[in-house]
Amino acid sequence: MFEEKIYKERRQELKNYLKKGVYLFLGNKESPMNYPSNTYKFRQDSNFLYYFGIDEPDLAAIIDIDNDEEIIFGDDRTIDDIIWMGTQDSIKEKAEKCGVKKTAEFASLTVFIDKAAASGCVINYLPQYRAENIIFLQTLLNNPSAGQCSQDFIKAVIRQRSIKSAEEIEQIENALEISYEMNTAAMKFTRPGMRESEISGIVEGISLAKGNGVSFPVIFTVRGETLHNHYHGNIMKEGDLALLDSGAESDLHYASDITRTFPVSGKFSEKQKEIYNIVLKSQVNAISICKPGRKFREIHLETAKIIATGLKDAGIMKGSTDDAVLAGAHALFFPHGLGHMLGLDVHDMEGLGENLVGYGEEVSRSDQFGLAYLRLAKELHTGFVTTIEPGIYFIPALIEKWKSENKHTDFINYNVLEKYMDFGGIRIEDNILITGTGSRVLGRNPIPKTIEEVELCCR
Repeated sequence: MFEEKIYKERRQELKNYLKKGVYLFLGNKESPMNYPSNTYKFRQDSNFLYYFGIDEPDLAAIIDIDNDEEIIFGDDRTIDDIIWMGTQDSIKEKAEKCGVKKTAEFASLTVFIDKAAASGCVINYLPQYRAENIIFLQTLLNNPSAGQCSQDFIKAVIRQRSIKSAEEIEQIENALEISYEMNTAAMKFTRPGMRESEISGIVEGISLAKGNGVSFPVIFTVRGETLHNHYHGNIMKEGDLALLDSGAESDLHYASDITRTFPVSGKFSEKQKEIYNIVLKSQVNAISICKPGRKFREIHLETAKIIATGLKDAGIMKGSTDDAVLAGAHALFFPHGLGHMLGLDVHDMEGLGENLVGYGEEVSRSDQFGLAYLRLAKELHTGFVTTIEPGIYFIPALIEKWKSENKHTDFINYNVLEKYMDFGGIRIEDNILITGTGSRVLGRNPIPKTIEEVELCCR
């Protein structure tokens, strides 16, 4: 946990913004894998972690601004629990570490809610994403007028969590130290003839040894044209490109999210170098133009123009670059968004609503193919942490579909594309902090990124 004062300050800031009302925070429960006592690795709800810091199951909390009261609800461990799990701090002791003075048994949460509802008080809560908590909340608020998923509550949490403190940046950089080891190990150990699962296992093992495990399931594949490929059964061969998209969680559950693409044989071909350098140029430029006040959507579109220009130089695209991007022709090769917010969640706060986090009220989501997948579009502010992750992909099924529809023939050389049907995909991703004047790439140890750096690490 952070120091007690950090959690007290976070809750006070929330109260200052909301000014009145009663607010419910549900912690997560254990989730069984295949029978009740065999559970998945526990992960606390990020909003509960942010305001209370207690990383244990079966907890809930109330902030009652009207009565100036904060309560944590939970049950002390029984002797049976202690036999299996060892001596545990009491709920009161855990609450004191985050500055909450009042605790109660978990069952008394129902009593609190019923009493509040009877007095005409509305319990405000955040969107739930786990089935067990959705069901529990429905049971808890059996009177429909007792509670509401409050938009003001959601917006207040997003507003607060979006701006990262120095302590949070330190945690993200701790996670990035683990990412450095994960990525460099993958480059060093990958060889032709190995199964993808051998490398994904090494990568995940490092995340477990150094922190809280992965921040999302490891993506490691020689089929990089599949954006989120979790299949690890391919045998890697000479000439393949391996794409690793992975992240770690720090001790306090802050995430990293890094992608690197590298040659299985240790050396890029000339054809691979050409495409790789287009992606690299677009990524470096995107980082350089991120600053407070700029809308992320504008940066995404500028990145798309660099990619389209590079592909035009390679003979794959043609015509006006500006017109191609305006029409969405580039999305055949770059179908996803440039990046997303990062923090306690790898896609930070998206459980509260992707549009609310990434768009707010200032920018509307496009329905154009590719641009519609942009998770972050709104104006950047000092203290934001985002990913920057452009890519170029040659997706045979999508190419064939567009070709059969004669789609964007003014901008795409389909005959040339025949030479790239087995190319795969390339993505390069870093995590950046928006500073007062621009941005900086986070991480104390730069992860190899240029062709020369990657090939040297692969030796």
